[in-house]
Amino acid sequence: MNIEHRVVVLGAGYAGLTAATRLARRVDTARVSVTLVNARDGFVQRPRLHQAATGQTPPSPALDGLLAGTGVDFVLGWADRIDTGARTVEVATADGCRELGYDTLVYALGSRVDTTTVPGIREHAHVLDPATTPALAAAVGETGTLVVVGGGLTGIEAATEFAESRPGLTVKLVSRGEPGGWLSAGAKKHIDKAFARLGIEIIAGNAATEITEGTVRLDDGTTVDFDACVWAGGFDVPELAAESGLAVDRAGRALVDDRLRSVSHPEIHVIGDAAALAGTWGDALAYGCRVGGFQGPYIADALARLIGGEEPEAFTFRHIHQCVSLGRKDAVIQFVHAGDESARDAVLRGRVAVWYKDLVLNSAMFLFGHPGPYLPHRRIRPAAALAHR
Repeated sequence: MNIEHRVVVLGAGYAGLTAATRLARRVDTARVSVTLVNARDGFVQRPRLHQAATGQTPPSPALDGLLAGTGVDFVLGWADRIDTGARTVEVATADGCRELGYDTLVYALGSRVDTTTVPGIREHAHVLDPATTPALAAAVGETGTLVVVGGGLTGIEAATEFAESRPGLTVKLVSRGEPGGWLSAGAKKHIDKAFARLGIEIIAGNAATEITEGTVRLDDGTTVDFDACVWAGGFDVPELAAESGLAVDRAGRALVDDRLRSVSHPEIHVIGDAAALAGTWGDALAYGCRVGGFQGPYIADALARLIGGEEPEAFTFRHIHQCVSLGRKDAVIQFVHAGDESARDAVLRGRVAVWYKDLVLNSAMFLFGHPGPYLPHRRIRPAAALAHR
């Protein structure tokens, strides 16, 4: 039977992988092809990169195994170019350049650590990135001084993980604001106690302005010396969306409507960190796998409806918690208001919070192979009008 509609998904993070596997279970794959493109052959659990940075080995299952039996075709390669006029993607593979045609494109290339905001990051600091965490684990010794720059989730988790796993190491956390200051008073108090228990020195209220060999310079003129430095000061996105002519915001994130369609190219749907979706939370949702974890299932169901000739409902983001690891033996779960993610008073702490976060991450891994929901769906065939939108 001939393929009537081609869906290509770029990126196999939480958003892209969930979108591809769930969509393939919603459509008739004899008529609708679903192709997933990713530059790595294994799934990377970004919420566990701070563990990998200390030499631990979080599971990184092969994508071939996760996709087995789902009906998704996998292409190992790097998306180099999108020709929006011809509706093709050029993918650099080990065997050379491959061109993939699409009728619908799902852009889920995520984010990366921003190394451009302060001079010296690339030359003198490490980042939590799948390609570089082995080098970071080797660079940080059992003694000496580690400086972590950035008081967000990444910085907090990196600092506590290193302090717990290397008790002879002096760990300092540099932050423009109070680490965890966006959390409730109860959650913030628990994090402060964890810092004290682990011997982490907090240097808050000053931003880093330059990193040189062995030194972080702050905006008040003071310096902090280090043997190793981890930069956790923010994220940016790949340039591919902007280079391909999609409408983007100042950060390079693709502007999308309330159904996650590019406002300039509606046949392209952008999900996860690469999308700028306005709402009650501000100009764009915050970076993080929690966003992709909601948008992946949504876009799969939305595309199934579109391919079947129906209009999908608008995307609604209703997140209920933020999970913060404080080493392997401690954590905080901050429950939030679903509408705007502001902190509630409800908090889990300690071992039960560790169990809760592990359950959340392990459940996400399970859902790649069983993308639900658990009631059976009719396999959708392309409507004639949408076979080639």
